[in-house]
Amino acid sequence: MRILVISGSARVESNTRKVANLGAKYLSELGADVTFFDVGHDILPLYSGAEGEDLLPNVQKLRDYASQAEAFLILTPEYHSAMSGALKNALDFLGSSYFRQKPVSIAAAGGGGKGGINALNNVRTVIRGILGLGLPQQVVIDPADLTENGQLTDGADQRFRGVIMELVTFTKAVSASKVL
Repeated sequence: MRILVISGSARVESNTRKVANLGAKYLSELGADVTFFDVGHDILPLYSGAEGEDLLPNVQKLRDYASQAEAFLILTPEYHSAMSGALKNALDFLGSSYFRQKPVSIAAAGGGGKGGINALNNVRTVIRGILGLGLPQQVVIDPADLTENGQLTDGADQRFRGVIMELVTFTKAVSASKVL
């Protein structure tokens, strides 16, 4: 089972990236072949649909990873009650041909007292628009949920692992149904 984890924060010191790395680790422990795309490290140009844009190395990397993925784990911070612009830009480079009938789990690393639910609603709308199978569980990880060593507190860890397990379960089910 091949799963693409997308970290949707462009910040250098990003809680989203920390949680995305944990998600990749948990998925690997469950036997998934994980690829990782980080919009903060794998910088993409602003999507314009211009000729030649799809030949840029990071655009090709993102598209290669997405085309090989059977499912996605997408993480975002919440900026002004929405997903990050960098994440939306990455999703614009992909579109429905990469997401059609593939399970997608979402999580937010919130902060500043606003949480991340608005960002998750925003991501869910886009996933539906690009024909991904947005799974029902989601989780918001607050900065207080992250320990000093980059781990999650027990309650947050349990919620996040629930999202991960749902993704694995649905990915296996979708993959099995394609074989028939």
